Amino acid sequence: MIDVRFWGVRGSIPTPGPSTVEIGGNTSCVEVRVGGRLLIFDGGTGLRNLGNELMKQLPVEAWIFFSHVHWDHIQGFPFFTPAFVRGNTFHLHGGRKVSGTLESALAGQMENPSFPVHLTEMGANMTFHDLYEGEVMEIPAISGEAGGGEEMIRISNARGNHPDGVLAYRVDYRGKSMVYATDTEHYAVVDPKLKKLAAGCDLLVYDSQYTPEEYAGEASGGPKLGWGHSTFAEAVKLAKVAGARQLVLYHHDPGQDDAAVREKERRARELFPNSLAAYEGLTLRVQ
Repeated sequence: MIDVRFWGVRGSIPTPGPSTVEIGGNTSCVEVRVGGRLLIFDGGTGLRNLGNELMKQLPVEAWIFFSHVHWDHIQGFPFFTPAFVRGNTFHLHGGRKVSGTLESALAGQMENPSFPVHLTEMGANMTFHDLYEGEVMEIPAISGEAGGGEEMIRISNARGNHPDGVLAYRVDYRGKSMVYATDTEHYAVVDPKLKKLAAGCDLLVYDSQYTPEEYAGEASGGPKLGWGHSTFAEAVKLAKVAGARQLVLYHHDPGQDDAAVREKERRARELFPNSLAAYEGLTLRVQ
């Protein structure tokens, strides 16, 4: 069983306001509960609200996986209250870069004059891991939840198509699986790396920032080729080819209000009925 909750579903920049109340305006953050463990995917502004909830459950141990370190995926971390509390433990993972590390990126946004508290002043125990593309890691499940014996939660990754690089992640546990693939741009054919990563998955969370018209520049703003994001139509193609059971449209464009996201969802369902648009507070159970 894998429980998933969405705390931030927007891309690029937070979009608070009356036109985004239903879908939500916080940027990327997804909570996953599996095998008695807490996994967190991305640390956008949605991480702040997740942190406030976790303060009711101290002490906290969590594995945090960053798809990449563009601002909308890390800017919630300085406001993640559990990271300031001694006795909490966080294992932070991100893609290995030619220059710079996950730790240096998180510390950089907390340097003077951008933020008054430095990363080194946070009280929780934090370890940083820079992942290679294709690297597979395992986390022991808590035996009480798993039913006895040591079972492993398996986390694998694949590289997506995004400026400065991005990792997509897959979680496997006891025959169930979910894939988190945000900030990736489609090719003329379905991305073979993501097709392999998502093969047979139960839940596919995929970058669906644009409509096909927005991507092509037929809507306002000009074409989005090379911007590193995909469309709901390309999400459907991947879901079908990979054999995913359920598709979640994710990383909504800041220019899309609630009605526009719902229309994107409606059009996706015409192509792949088991589709839905992510919104803040959405909870899903893979079982």
